Amino acid sequence: MRKKIFFIFIIYSTYISLGLPDSLLGVTWPEMVEDFRVTYSAAGVISMMMAICTVISSLQAVRFTTKIGTGKLVLASVLLSVIGLIGFGFSHNFYLVILAALPLGFGAGAIDASVNDYVAVNFKAHHMNWLHAFWGVGATSGPIIMGVMLNNEFSWRSGYLVIGGIQLLLAIILFLSLPLWKQNEKKVSKETEKSTSSSRNV
Repeated sequence: MRKKIFFIFIIYSTYISLGLPDSLLGVTWPEMVEDFRVTYSAAGVISMMMAICTVISSLQAVRFTTKIGTGKLVLASVLLSVIGLIGFGFSHNFYLVILAALPLGFGAGAIDASVNDYVAVNFKAHHMNWLHAFWGVGATSGPIIMGVMLNNEFSWRSGYLVIGGIQLLLAIILFLSLPLWKQNEKKVSKETEKSTSSSRNV
């Protein structure tokens, strides 16, 4: 029972991490405009690139889940988010920010699609509600963390690095929890086999 509760907490944490970067651009863009000397409308380019990558990875999530499993896909996606966030933190050029937005978008789309599917198959319906509630926790916490950094005279880059560090910590936890994902996937495959065989017998 404790192991199951711990595993559910890990799944919820992935959605907190999914929400963390989602509202950052709106908070940091006024600062970024001054650093990069671009127009305010240039934020649309970053958002568009992230959205395109999110859609692509969402569409490919089932294929990758079949090949490597949900746990490994989520781990890889969080690591992509880490790369994107750290890339934002070290970018001193607008075009490097666009480049850093690519892994951030790919990671977000794969996490969203794979974890939604995993929870729908393995857990009761109310967990789906809690899952998206925890996304809201992340989407609220990201701007708060960035606001604290900016109010204490740190750069917006430091805020991205801090949130990237939080994501990296989650990636370590996900790596350690890979056996739990496999156990649940085996359980699902056995149940699927039973239902398939029974339907054939009928």
